[in-house]
Amino acid sequence: MDSVVQLQRQLVDYRAQLFNEGFLDEQFNQLQQLQDESNPDFVVEVVTLFFEDSERLLDELAKALEQQSVDYRKIDAHVHQLKGSSSSIGAQRVQKVCIGFRNFCEERNIEGCQKCLQQVKHEYSLVKTKLETLFKLEQKILAAGGSIPLPM
Repeated sequence: MDSVVQLQRQLVDYRAQLFNEGFLDEQFNQLQQLQDESNPDFVVEVVTLFFEDSERLLDELAKALEQQSVDYRKIDAHVHQLKGSSSSIGAQRVQKVCIGFRNFCEERNIEGCQKCLQQVKHEYSLVKTKLETLFKLEQKILAAGGSIPLPM
């Protein structure tokens, strides 16, 4: 039982770290509060959809920025969608980069857009890795017979 308590403390500390470092915001807590016994995988399912959608959008953005004639409205629509989905799961740092990205779209600044694409890919990769680690830690706790401590 000590190992379960230790894992639970580790989870609470790791979750707090994700908030302190700005990876997640309050929206993630609200998402977790929607999960219950009738739908125990709710957060993982929603976040997995976010991962799939984000990867598709990032590919679309890369292709759109490689075109001879850049369609800034199309790029802005993709960034707007990515901003919305990252906001809905609480991926704060991805959302913030998208705000700057949209400004470069409005200015029709190709260099700014390309730089932001690299930044958003980087932030997305970081939050994906961090959330996957969080979910693995939760699975370890459940496998050891413990329960997931609710967010504060």
